[in-house]
Amino acid sequence: MFMKYNPNPEAYRTDDCTIRALTKAFNVSWDDAYDALAEHGRELGDMMHKNWVWGDLLIEKGYSRYTLPNTCPRCYTVADFAKDHPVGTYILGTGEHVVAVVDGDWYDTWDSGDEVPIIYYWRNNDGI
Repeated sequence: MFMKYNPNPEAYRTDDCTIRALTKAFNVSWDDAYDALAEHGRELGDMMHKNWVWGDLLIEKGYSRYTLPNTCPRCYTVADFAKDHPVGTYILGTGEHVVAVVDGDWYDTWDSGDEVPIIYYWRNNDGI
C-alpha cells in the first residue's frame, strides 16, 4: 500500500527521491542520508543522484543488487513488487525514480505504485 512519506526537513517536494528512500531504509534523518550520499558521491568523483553512486553506497552497506526480469516490461509495477515482498526493506530503482518498499508498503511523496522498477537492492539488516 502507498504510504505518503516526506522526511524533507522543509517538507519540499523536490528531486530528493533517493534521499527519501535512504531515510526509510536506513532509519536515519533526511540530513544524515543526504550527508552520507553526498560524501559517497564526492569519494567516487560523481554526483550523488547518479544511479551508480547510490547503488554503490547500498552495496558498501551490505545490500545486494538484483534485476527484475524483462518478460513484461510495463506490467510489473512498484505496487506489484510491494505485494510480492510483504516482509523486508527494499530500495527500488526505475531508472528515473527511487523508492523504498518496507514490509509490503511503498513510501513516497506521491503514489509511485504504477512506476516500473528495473532493479532493487535488499539486505537482511538495515543501517547506514
